[in-house]
Amino acid sequence: MIKENTQAPDFALLNQEGKSVSLKDFSGKALILYFYPKDDTPGCTTEACSFRDDYSVYQGMNVDIVGISPDDVDSHGKFAEKYDLPFELLSDDGHQVCEAYGVWGKKKNFGKEYFGVNRTTFLIDADGMVRKVFKGVKPASHSQEVIEAVRALSDM
Repeated sequence: MIKENTQAPDFALLNQEGKSVSLKDFSGKALILYFYPKDDTPGCTTEACSFRDDYSVYQGMNVDIVGISPDDVDSHGKFAEKYDLPFELLSDDGHQVCEAYGVWGKKKNFGKEYFGVNRTTFLIDADGMVRKVFKGVKPASHSQEVIEAVRALSDM
């Protein structure tokens, strides 16, 4: 997994509108890059809606938010529209970016093992450095946890 105080790996993925988005597009701004397992599932919906509900707070701190999952562009489009998500969702259907960030791995659910996304968030500064890594996040309280971390880093 990518560690704190290292350069964030660049990427180029399609968003929910089919437009290519890369890490470089956010140069000069802090970025919350969150990886989640699947559109329109309970935990992922809770997490996305929490970021949506706090979106104005992030904008006031000059921070962008981007979600990444292996779902396709069409799925992201429906998810973003259904929940009125104001930020970009990127499709990593081959999970190359998930692997580059170290969030793709073995999971277990109801005794069945499979590979998928381990819910993880990266706080990336305006220079592309990973400043904080949040592993095993709790969707309901995660956005507030991230806001606190952004505020703490801006006080440094």
